Amino acid sequence: MTGEDPAQTLQRLRGSIDNIDAALVFMLAERFRCTKQVGELKAEHGMPPSDPAREEQQIARLRALSHEADLDPEFAEKWFNFVVAEVIRHHTAAAGN
Repeated sequence: MTGEDPAQTLQRLRGSIDNIDAALVFMLAERFRCTKQVGELKAEHGMPPSDPAREEQQIARLRALSHEADLDPEFAEKWFNFVVAEVIRHHTAAAGN
């Protein structure tokens, strides 16, 4: 980065951030497509919308991955809990239909 104009560096970094944000949105959309299918399967077979044991396993897995990725495990867990709450909302709605 030495020798590069700070404004150019900022523009380049922001371009990377924008690309990463776009990828995250599409990945989340794909994740929700998968969890929608899980919700429909659960509703069809009278299974409960949430699976606390699975959620605990996923939290442990994501915390370990966070350590490897040098990401705050607390942040990863908060993100996961936020996503799971939305998934359970979708599953509960599917069960009601």
